[in-house]
Amino acid sequence: MDAKNLAAFARGQASGGGSSGRRVDSDYVFHELTRSICPSCKMVIDAKILLRDNKVYMSKRCSNCGPFMALVYDDARAYVSFARFNKPGTIPLAYGTRHDEGCPHDCGLCPDHEQHTCLGIIEVNSACDMDCPLCFADAAPGFSLTIEEVEQMLDDYVRTEGQPEVVQFSGGEPTMHPRIIDFVRAAYARDIRFVMLNTNGKRIARDDRFLTELEKVRPSFYFQFDGFERETYRAIRGEPDILEEKLRALDRLAAIGLDVTIVPAIERGVNEHEIGRIVEFAIAHPAVRGITFQPAFHAGRHSTHDPMQRMTIPEIVRLIETQTAGKFVASDFVPVPCCFPTCNSVTYAFVEDGKVTPLPRIIDVGDYLDYITNRIVPDFSREIRTALEGLWSSSSVAGSDASNRRVAISCQTCDLPDGLAINSIAKNMIMIMLQDFMDPWTFNQKNAMKCCKEFLLPGGKQIPFCTFNTVGYREQARAQLNAMEPERRRARKEGRPYEPKPIVFDFGDKRAR
Repeated sequence: MDAKNLAAFARGQASGGGSSGRRVDSDYVFHELTRSICPSCKMVIDAKILLRDNKVYMSKRCSNCGPFMALVYDDARAYVSFARFNKPGTIPLAYGTRHDEGCPHDCGLCPDHEQHTCLGIIEVNSACDMDCPLCFADAAPGFSLTIEEVEQMLDDYVRTEGQPEVVQFSGGEPTMHPRIIDFVRAAYARDIRFVMLNTNGKRIARDDRFLTELEKVRPSFYFQFDGFERETYRAIRGEPDILEEKLRALDRLAAIGLDVTIVPAIERGVNEHEIGRIVEFAIAHPAVRGITFQPAFHAGRHSTHDPMQRMTIPEIVRLIETQTAGKFVASDFVPVPCCFPTCNSVTYAFVEDGKVTPLPRIIDVGDYLDYITNRIVPDFSREIRTALEGLWSSSSVAGSDASNRRVAISCQTCDLPDGLAINSIAKNMIMIMLQDFMDPWTFNQKNAMKCCKEFLLPGGKQIPFCTFNTVGYREQARAQLNAMEPERRRARKEGRPYEPKPIVFDFGDKRAR
């Protein structure tokens, strides 16, 4: 919707929209009221969720900046029906902040948050060896965390979770950090089950010594991979000739038996035509255990975009179906129930002798789990319930022992391909997940309150992913972490421990009016 039509839409809402003295029906259904933020000034404001032409939109008005409207979901019927997958949240063992100013300005997690942390993210540095046009972290030289800071953040993660499932080291580019291997060891030492590096792959492709160190500590990888064409990488990464380096990195990881989830950012008009080829590549490559498609969300550094034309999960699912000639179809994908169901969809598939068998075709998830009451059908044991719920959790990572155990347990009740040994499940399984993050145009407080992916910060705060990247947390945290860098350097130079300092947030008058 262009500015002229958007203004007319807003005027119609304000005036009643009728003409000639007779009432008329709206061309949309008012689905719900939530809170969001103004994309311009970041003030917390009310927002309406509207259903029109089988699409879901967010409409909001800032008293200072005017009206805004954005596409939220490209299938209104699915958006409404997925509410049945919304299961009760799991409460963390401890909170990081009080409920004081109200969501979204009490993050840390506060007692009003509706879910624990499935995935903890630690940005170990802000520098990167790329300058991507699309970068929600807006990576640039600034800070580089110390081992003391990272260990404190990991200890706090354990304090709130008991035994955390997954931690992901990110950046910037985390492989540039001189102590990244020590960080991986520190996470495993705290019995965190799964440790990931979020990387562009450059150092892996070039550095033999680093590859040897990775083989010893054996993390998994969340690997930036947007497609195959030069124009794709020029538009999204600013480096049109980077593909060969990425393929080399993946081959080197396969040679030492490490698992990879490739992560394509899908931007309309750039690489949506490559989705099927990405799926086929992932199925065939020995290192790749999963794909996480991320519709491009416009936070941090990004190009000009139309929020009414953004990619959403349902459209990517349809493109997967079309471009894989039906190897995967829409009904193969199931909403992830631990966060808000429209934020994630996932499927798992067994691959044997070139045949792809999506798990939902041999296990009817609706018959096994009752997400409304969060209980299993009485005929099945709690163990199988736990296995299946875990398989559809945001903490499941393709190729992990936990994921393999869950599949092995669930296979007691289904007919898997002949000859599939439990110990070889990881090698025969592919995960496809779709993760739609919210940006300032689509931020929905309701969704944020059940987010299970949190940024971990010095001092113990845990900030939901979309809140951190849209509301203003990132900017404040970055400024404080950068300001601490001179003291970190002095501590390193003098050979003494660095005393971590907490991050403090102040949003002033940005609270809801």
